[in-house]
Amino acid sequence: MKIALLGANGQLGQDLQHALQSHEVYALTRKEFDVTDHPRAEAFLMSVRPEVILNTTAYHRVDDCETHADLAYGTNALAVLNLIRVANKLDAVLLHVSTDYVFDGKASQPYTEASDPFPLSVYANSKLAGEYLVRTIARRHVLIRTCGLYGAAGSQGKGGNFVQTMLAKGKRGDVIRVVDDQEVTPTYTFDLAHQIARLLETEQFGLFHITNEGSCTWYAFARAIFELAEIDANLSPTTSEAYVTPAVRPRYSVLENARLKQLGLNQMRHWRDALAAYLK
Repeated sequence: MKIALLGANGQLGQDLQHALQSHEVYALTRKEFDVTDHPRAEAFLMSVRPEVILNTTAYHRVDDCETHADLAYGTNALAVLNLIRVANKLDAVLLHVSTDYVFDGKASQPYTEASDPFPLSVYANSKLAGEYLVRTIARRHVLIRTCGLYGAAGSQGKGGNFVQTMLAKGKRGDVIRVVDDQEVTPTYTFDLAHQIARLLETEQFGLFHITNEGSCTWYAFARAIFELAEIDANLSPTTSEAYVTPAVRPRYSVLENARLKQLGLNQMRHWRDALAAYLK
């Protein structure tokens, strides 16, 4: 299978390169392939003629999106529309990665693919706009929502992922305060990449939630990081109100891999097992 992997230098992109190594993958970094340069992006893809366009790119600096809505919508919606048009011309599958942030976090049980989204921020709105474009225009698509990503490559756009940040602070002996009122499912990009690879081998299309199993607060996740890494960190819980940010975060972002389970395709392990594997 010929795959154009966009955002190949990100933490998910790098794990996808390994997970898809049995395929012919054009691994395109953000410097090599600017999704917001529509004519050049289309010309390149039309010359390569991939069977799958796998889009991991996004403008995901959540707070910056509040003041740079043009960049958010330009990358997370308009660029996606261009990719949809190219995919339709090529009769290719568009696999697009979205986020748990499309929900408002007011639920008390995990969100399934059938749950109604209600975004709270510019970032979330721009990602949901991209989702609607994919779902209504792309003839063959796989749309994936995930949550709390961390991987070996780190998050280059954010200066490192949460695990890396916690480990660095713990080793320095910093005073660490982490919110204990936002519940998530931290997801290891290695696991997500291999689940995506398996899904691409099927003829199953549409919307999928893909996260590691279980859930925890960010504080509980930090505590598990230090416990498994055997670091005696100066860690204590705090509340969202103590950290006023430009963008509103959902308090509950737990997703259920309902469609994967229904199809017998779910291979995502518990978040704590995934974290232990990452730390090794």
